[in-house]
Amino acid sequence: MTRRRQQWSWALYDWGNSAFATTVIAGFYPIFFNEYWAAGVEPQTQTLYQGLTATLASIVVMLLAPWLGAIADRRAAKKRLLGAFTAMGVVSTAALYLVGQGQWGWAIALSVVGRIGFFGGLSFYDALLVNVARPHEMDRVSALGYGLGYLGGGVLFAVNVAMALKPQWFGLADAAIATRVAFVMVALWWLLFALPLLCNVPEGAPRAGQSGWRELVATLREIRQHRPVWLFLIAYWLYIDGVDTIIVMAVDFGMKLGFASSNLIAALLMVQFIGFPAAIFFGWLGDRIGTRRAIFVALGVYAGVTLWAYFLQTVTQFYLMAAAIGCVQGGIQSLSRSYYARLIPADKAGEFFGFYNMMGKFAAVLGPTVVGVAAQISGSPRLAILTLLAFFIVGGVLLARVPDAKASPPAATPG
Repeated sequence: MTRRRQQWSWALYDWGNSAFATTVIAGFYPIFFNEYWAAGVEPQTQTLYQGLTATLASIVVMLLAPWLGAIADRRAAKKRLLGAFTAMGVVSTAALYLVGQGQWGWAIALSVVGRIGFFGGLSFYDALLVNVARPHEMDRVSALGYGLGYLGGGVLFAVNVAMALKPQWFGLADAAIATRVAFVMVALWWLLFALPLLCNVPEGAPRAGQSGWRELVATLREIRQHRPVWLFLIAYWLYIDGVDTIIVMAVDFGMKLGFASSNLIAALLMVQFIGFPAAIFFGWLGDRIGTRRAIFVALGVYAGVTLWAYFLQTVTQFYLMAAAIGCVQGGIQSLSRSYYARLIPADKAGEFFGFYNMMGKFAAVLGPTVVGVAAQISGSPRLAILTLLAFFIVGGVLLARVPDAKASPPAATPG
């Protein structure tokens, strides 16, 4: 099997699981929660509940990821664990169909389990990057994954939006039924496009080592001795906090400003379809100007967008802000992953990516909680979103202190 086929099989997992990120996390779930499952609950409390939902799932992933990463490396079990987390996410997402109006507690519980399946599996998916790409290929392959993710998630999201807006075209009674059916479609889409990775991507050989917890402690010590790795992890923890919080809370922010749900859905679709070519472009940009410099470009845009959000007034401005985010969201995610992959030892990718995703989820614990609490205290969604500016600035300052990780030159022999 050619390495190119392995790379496409790996990237197609992003095509599949991104439907959960678009339809469930960013799109339908926040709107459906506010207007259907938690109808009648105070708006500020709805925001708090949604922030705490993301926080609880992130805490679980944060605690499990490094430990399971150590086990995955030692037992060559990255694909098996990815399959288990995928099954968890698929089943819980499909089960959202069964949650009735006013049953916000069940909606939160299933959303938490689905997010654990989604984010927990990413550690093993990210770690498999080193199995399908050489160092000089990592920017391109990582960007391919994110690019296909934006396109695949956007395609299904567009179908789901059409179902919700015109349910009669699909033989459905109303928008509520269409939304519930959309959750089932996301689950099936995710499962279908996980199969190429599970069948075609090589796992690698088991590695001798200590028990999971002891190896976890040993890896933590190794990270502390490797300054570029831990410094990058702290920088990443800060700036990805802002990125993830904007993804999770953007729809709720727009609703609190009084924008119609149809406008918010249109903005999300814009992000998806702009994100596809933009992520691919950032893979090229990382090769041209250096991965770290390209990340700085994305951070500058995010800082500007955060300031912009404070003064936001019209739907047109919201669309322009969504377009700006779409231009850099996939880029900062894909290049952060490939940059980190070049900093770490390939035979310990599961462990090191466990810490990478732990930092990302620890950020996701802090960000939505800060925004939710700030909104509750101030009563202003504008002030709440402005708190994210500090994460982009400080994260960028720390990233500037990380030695530049350059890709190795292409190998002389074909793979």
